[in-house]
Amino acid sequence: MRTSDHGHERTLRLSHFTIETAPDVVVWSDADGRIHRINQAIRRYGYAPEEFIGKKLYELFPAMKERAFRERWKVFREKKVLVMEKMLPTGDGRLVPVEVTANLIEFEGKEYTCIFVHDISDRKRAEAELKQALEEVERLKNRLQEENIYLQQEIKLTHNFDAIITRNQRFKETLAQVEQVASTDATVLILGETGTGKELIARAVHNISARRQRPLVKVNCAALPASLIESELFGHEKGAFTGALARKIGRFELADGGTIFLDEIGDLPPELQVKLLRALQDGEFERLGNPHSIKVDVRVIAATNRDLEKALQSGSFREDLYYRLSVFPIHLPPLRERRDDIPLLVNHFVMKYAAKVGKKIEALPRREIEALVNYHWPGNVRELENVIERAVILSPGRRLELGQWHFQPPGEPGNAPLDTLEEAERAHILKALEMTRWRVSGEKGAAKILAINPQTLVSRMKKLGIRR
Repeated sequence: MRTSDHGHERTLRLSHFTIETAPDVVVWSDADGRIHRINQAIRRYGYAPEEFIGKKLYELFPAMKERAFRERWKVFREKKVLVMEKMLPTGDGRLVPVEVTANLIEFEGKEYTCIFVHDISDRKRAEAELKQALEEVERLKNRLQEENIYLQQEIKLTHNFDAIITRNQRFKETLAQVEQVASTDATVLILGETGTGKELIARAVHNISARRQRPLVKVNCAALPASLIESELFGHEKGAFTGALARKIGRFELADGGTIFLDEIGDLPPELQVKLLRALQDGEFERLGNPHSIKVDVRVIAATNRDLEKALQSGSFREDLYYRLSVFPIHLPPLRERRDDIPLLVNHFVMKYAAKVGKKIEALPRREIEALVNYHWPGNVRELENVIERAVILSPGRRLELGQWHFQPPGEPGNAPLDTLEEAERAHILKALEMTRWRVSGEKGAAKILAINPQTLVSRMKKLGIRR
């Protein structure tokens, strides 16, 4: 045997040894891409080496079309090296991500291709985990930015008053209910007229709950256009609609771990009531433009000055959503039903606004206080606060002077709206009950003052919704 023949045989033996002991799949093919040899590592993917002998390389990857293979092979012949990632189908139907490295080798005047197929499942898994971690970091960063913006906006808000001020027995019972429900995660529905302090009660529920370290996020359902409420509540992805130039995190996501306060819930459009119901029931929702559900842990407090039971009858409010929201309803009495609190509130607002404008108001004339107590206050505490702020500004000395405001004493003709007969009856009964400390019968009872039978009074109280 010639020396060159011995060398060629030794090279083949060495290459065979290298191929068969390699941990990766190794393939030898000719210049046209036809397979001449494939090592035993292919068995890990459910195939026998002989299944591929004589076949073209692209048959290893059925997803690769022959035409695409020929184009890539042409580029490979020019560069003499090729690296690409493909999905290798296994014998049991799985797809395994692999990195394919091809090298063009010249040996004794002939061209061969040596291909290594390396399983990159672990690398892909690590990349996916890293991507997920980076997305989570980005999500948390965006959420912190949104929270910062939201909290900066909240700092600018001026609330009705800093503390709940009352001596009224009925309102004290309401506060006892607040304390009872705050320690739970129950959904709260606050019902009351405009200006009765619904937001103040919502903040009280949050501030004494276990969620107080997380934000209380407020959404005014009546202040936002119907087209923006969904985006405001649940957020949107970039490009979800015209003008959506970046991803926006919704208020529900901002409130994760905390509380969301849905003010004026009675004005929520019907098409959004379904989405809100799902968020309440399942604790999850979708951003606009994103089909994937986002799960949150949010305590919901809703408030409205509307009669939701009438809205149910008219069909403008969903019955299932109403019952989901009213797990724990809290009814706030109007200011005309807690007149004994008016002097306290006047004193509080006088001190508050006198300090703001740099005045010292020392005298609160009885005549002015009595006028305030006797007014029917359709705007409730908010209206009272506005009246006192204006009076403090206009008072020339240390004596509070109400000046010319829209108060009109009872019985004086004018343009002030009249109460309905039912409202007048309700107010009259409440006044009698407050005078008797809610005693109905007996010599010192409200029925005696009103000159009616105690049972009749009880029936009227039930009909008018009067309860202590």
